[in-house]
Amino acid sequence: MTQSSDIPMSRSEQKKQQVLVAAIDLFCRQGFPHTSMDEVAKQAGVSKQTVYSHYGSKDDLFVAAIESKCVGHNLNADLLSDPSQPEATLTEFALQFGEMIVSPEAITVFKACVAQSESHPEVSRLFFEAGPQHMLAMLTKYLIAVEALGLYRFPQPHHCAVRLCLMLFGELKLRLELGLETESLLGEREQYIRGCAEMFLKAYCV
Repeated sequence: MTQSSDIPMSRSEQKKQQVLVAAIDLFCRQGFPHTSMDEVAKQAGVSKQTVYSHYGSKDDLFVAAIESKCVGHNLNADLLSDPSQPEATLTEFALQFGEMIVSPEAITVFKACVAQSESHPEVSRLFFEAGPQHMLAMLTKYLIAVEALGLYRFPQPHHCAVRLCLMLFGELKLRLELGLETESLLGEREQYIRGCAEMFLKAYCV
């Protein structure tokens, strides 16, 4: 949960945030297997005991880091709370999700998970459960709520959620994962994302 800018964080909350920021940086630069809780504590400027008091294990810290990136892009239950406005809501979801998945942090962590999938499959599992699986579950629930209002029909809503998310990847995400030039695609990214949302809704309109 994000902290209101009008309410100052307590000392404990500040330390928790320091730990999370340090963990995200280290996980991105070194990868999950090569990052220790000692290193996180040192970079965050707190004790190792403080790290464990907020996050019980390195797995928990990794999951929190992934979830924080989703929250940072407003990809939470609040965004998908109004089924009466699916056009505006799904377009906003598409824009936020489309931005997050091509962020440097997301690309770095994804590539690291793929590279270490055989030696450390647990990292890929944690990433999938905290990121894609959680996102798809929220989107699926929203599509079911939209369908209940009668203007759209989403047969097998989980599959529909998968289709939308994969459409939003686009050529940009593929090029970033392969380390290829992307400058030519940046100017049309928003148009592509909006087009995906529009096409998706047209496909399932009653």
